[in-house]
Amino acid sequence: MSEKQKYTYPEKLSILRFFRDAEGVRRNPIPFHKKYFDKLGDSFSIRIGFSKYIILSRDNEIAQYILVKNQKNYHKSKFQSVYLSKYLGKGLLTSDGDFWLKQRRLIQPAFHKQKMNQLVGNMNAVIALELESLVDEKPVDLFPVMSNLAFNVVAKSLFQLSTAENKFQRIKFIIEEVQNFLIKEIRLPHKAWWFSLSGQVKKHLKLAEENNRIIKEIIEERKASGEEINDLLNMLLETRYEDTGESMSIEQLIDEIKVLFIAGHETTANALTFTLHLLGRNPEVQQKIFEEIIEIESQTDNVIEQLQKMTYTNAVLNESMRLYPPAWITDRQNLEDDSLAHFNIKKNTLIGVSFYELHRNPKYWKNPDEFIPERFLGDQKKESMQYFYPFGAGPRMCIGTGFAIYEMCLTIAQVVKKYIIKSNNDVIQFNPLITLKPVNVEVSFFKR
Repeated sequence: MSEKQKYTYPEKLSILRFFRDAEGVRRNPIPFHKKYFDKLGDSFSIRIGFSKYIILSRDNEIAQYILVKNQKNYHKSKFQSVYLSKYLGKGLLTSDGDFWLKQRRLIQPAFHKQKMNQLVGNMNAVIALELESLVDEKPVDLFPVMSNLAFNVVAKSLFQLSTAENKFQRIKFIIEEVQNFLIKEIRLPHKAWWFSLSGQVKKHLKLAEENNRIIKEIIEERKASGEEINDLLNMLLETRYEDTGESMSIEQLIDEIKVLFIAGHETTANALTFTLHLLGRNPEVQQKIFEEIIEIESQTDNVIEQLQKMTYTNAVLNESMRLYPPAWITDRQNLEDDSLAHFNIKKNTLIGVSFYELHRNPKYWKNPDEFIPERFLGDQKKESMQYFYPFGAGPRMCIGTGFAIYEMCLTIAQVVKKYIIKSNNDVIQFNPLITLKPVNVEVSFFKR
C-alpha cells in the first residue's frame, strides 16, 4: 500500500490560499479559522512539504480523543515544549511524559479543594483591596485593572505576608516582556536569525534568569524564616515525591511557581474582563447576579458556603468563557500513527483544536454567538458541559481550575454588589496570543 493510500486527512486547505492569507493569519488567526471551517468542515488540514501535515479542528470527537481517550499518544507540540520552556523552564505547562506525571502527582494535593478553601479568606481580602481603587463614573480600560488584581491575588496566595511588593511588580514586568517577545518568535519564525543577531533573544533570556533569581530569593527568605504560613508556597514546600519521599529541588520549585504566576493571572484577567464587559451589555443578567449575592449573604457569612451557592454567577462566568475562552486553542502531536475520527494519520502530525470555534460550533450550540447564561443551569448544564473546555480536559486539565473559579466568582460578586457596570463598547476586540487577550475594553462603574 502506498503512503498516499495508507494515510487519510481532512479536506485540505490549498497551500496557495494558506500563503495568501499568511499575513492576516499572523495578525489575528480567528476570522480566517472561521472562514476555513465554514468552507471545509469541522476539521481541515494543511500539507507542509511532501509528507508533513497540520490538522485544525473544532470537532468535539477529536478534542475528546486527543485530550482524554487516547491522550497518552498525544504530547504537547514543540511550540509548548521548546519555545515556552526556553523561558519558563520545565514546569507542568511545558513538560511531558513520565516527568510531567511525576510533577502532577506531586503538586495536585496542594490544589485539593480543602487546601483551596484555606486560601479563600486571604483571596477575598486581596480582591477587596484591589477594588478600592476602582474609578467610578468614568470610562476605565478594564484589562490592566483586572490584570493587576489577578496578579496580586496569585502573588499573595503564593507568598502571603511577603514584603516583596517591589519584587512582585518586577516579576509582572518580566513576564509581560518575555511573553510579548515569545509571541514575536512564534509568529515570525523567518526572523529568528535577526532576533538572535540583534541580541533580543539574549536580552529576554537574561530577563528570564532575573525572574528565577527573584523567586529564588523569596523562597530562600521563607525557608530561612522557618515560618509556617498558610499559602501556596508552604503547600509546595511540604509536598514529597511518592517514590523517594524527597521534596522538590529549588530549581524545580522556581519553574512551577513561574507557571502558576503566568497561567494563574493572565487567563483569569482575560475571563474577568470579558465577563464584566458582557455584564455591562446585559443589565438584566447583572441584576440577577446582584439579587443572588444579596440572597446568599442573607443566608450565610461563610465565604466558602457563599461560593457554593453562587449557581447563577457561575453560569454567567461559564457562558462568558464559552464565548471567549481564555485558553482559546491547544495543540498536540501524536507519537505513533493513529486513527483519529475517521482519518488515518501519520505520527508527528500537529493537531490544533480551536476551543474558540468549538464553543461556537452550531453543531453543539443553539444560537452560538449569543450570550445565554441559562445554558449552564439545570438540565441544560449537563448537555453544555460535554462541549465545554475553558480549562482543557483530561489528565492535563488546568491544575488551578478551582482556584481560578473561586477568584473570579468572588471578584464578580464584589464588583456587582458595589457597582452597576455599563459597557462602552458595542463590539469587543481581542488579540489571540498564547491566551485570548481583550483589547481596549472600556466600562464605567456607577456606585449602587
